[in-house]
Amino acid sequence: VSVSRAIKPFAEPGRPPDWFSQKHCASQYSELLETTETPKRKRGEKGEVVETVEDVIVRKLTAERVEELKKMIKETQEKYRQLKKDAELIQAGHMDNRLEELCNEIMMWVIYFH
Repeated sequence: VSVSRAIKPFAEPGRPPDWFSQKHCASQYSELLETTETPKRKRGEKGEVVETVEDVIVRKLTAERVEELKKMIKETQEKYRQLKKDAELIQAGHMDNRLEELCNEIMMWVIYFH
């Protein structure tokens, strides 16, 4: 229960209402454990830190999330550049015939990110 409550503030838009239920969190964690290879134990001195399955999962999910965020940043930067270019063309009077279409596009962009 505490895990499902703790991660709820980090919800992405569009998640179903039961996404953070205790049952769903447990099933997702169970699936992660089943699909993650168990790290091989290393022989060595006592007290040596051995990577656990949980460590592997955290590393994997962190890497995936970093890639997702990089992709989102790149897409946002590309859209920003396009909007800035469109704004310059509008101010120069070159887009008067497309103003309504561009306004609708901008409104969709605003709605998407709010």
